[in-house]
Amino acid sequence: MKRITTTPVSRTLTPRLARSAWPQASTLLRSGTASRPLTTTTGAGLRSAMTAGAARRSVPLASGQRLARRAFSTSTSSPEREALQMVLDSMPKGSKRFWRALAGLGATAVVLATCQPWCVVPAGHVGILDFFGDVSDQSLSPGFHLKNPLAKCVVFSTQTQRVETTASVPSREGLTVQLEVSALYRLDPLKVQHIYKTVGRNYADVVLLPHFKSIIRELTSAHEAKGLYTAQVRTEISTFLTKQLNDVLRERGIIIDETPINGITMPQRLVHAIEEKLRAEQESERMSWVLQREEAEAKRKVIEAKGIADFQKIVTQGISEQLLRWKGIEATEKLATSSNAKMVVIGKSDGLPLVLAP
Repeated sequence: MKRITTTPVSRTLTPRLARSAWPQASTLLRSGTASRPLTTTTGAGLRSAMTAGAARRSVPLASGQRLARRAFSTSTSSPEREALQMVLDSMPKGSKRFWRALAGLGATAVVLATCQPWCVVPAGHVGILDFFGDVSDQSLSPGFHLKNPLAKCVVFSTQTQRVETTASVPSREGLTVQLEVSALYRLDPLKVQHIYKTVGRNYADVVLLPHFKSIIRELTSAHEAKGLYTAQVRTEISTFLTKQLNDVLRERGIIIDETPINGITMPQRLVHAIEEKLRAEQESERMSWVLQREEAEAKRKVIEAKGIADFQKIVTQGISEQLLRWKGIEATEKLATSSNAKMVVIGKSDGLPLVLAP
């Protein structure tokens, strides 16, 4: 928009033009508390009133400038535009310097906010300074650090993190099994710079998960599907998986702490077949145990019978006829001395009495 250069008002602004421009000028002056009567209708008087009001700060400079610029941009009348241009030119120059200084302070604040000369590394993290692609050799420990305002502080977590994956893997029989496995891992603080330079911040998707799925396939293909149900096989797979991942990833700065198996999903028909087979094996094992128990019982009875027979043989060989007669005589003597009522029958073939209790 072309700027109008102000010349002496007596030559360019007639009383009629001043009266037509007066509504815009009076609106501007009414925004303050002008003490001078605004009844002048001549161009010179209008300019004097505007200049005097602005000089005494009876019109707020910021509000006056905004109102004048807005009216100037929307006005279509040449007299009004000349009067408003005159108002803008009559504003003290100090106001422009003030707003320019304020804008400079605002720009400085924005620069300080976006280019901070410090950074804060949270607990359980390490920081790396990246100055336009030049990565620092030393990592920043948790805490407050001063830095180059143009350098970017990249923060990595060294706390234990968890990643999960679900993979369709083959068994030794060629059956497809769906395996759900987790990995608990953490970053080596001494190798965070290497991770940032070679992989970036998306290290879990770029490095960890591909190796994770590949090693899982190799492990399950060495076991039968039914074996995956047992706790022993699961423990073996988890332990071997942790070792294999550490062998591959530890050099790259990723440490695997544990790889628990969360779940195994097989085709339903395979599940039924495995359950039936396991049930039959358990029944066979139970019958084998029963047979072993019966065999042990039979052996026990044979040993017991042999012991009884041996005992009888020993007893028979050790008792003679004379010993039995002597024991009978001793019993008869004891009966004779007893005060209890008894009945004695004499006349046994061996000559000993037969004692009967009444």
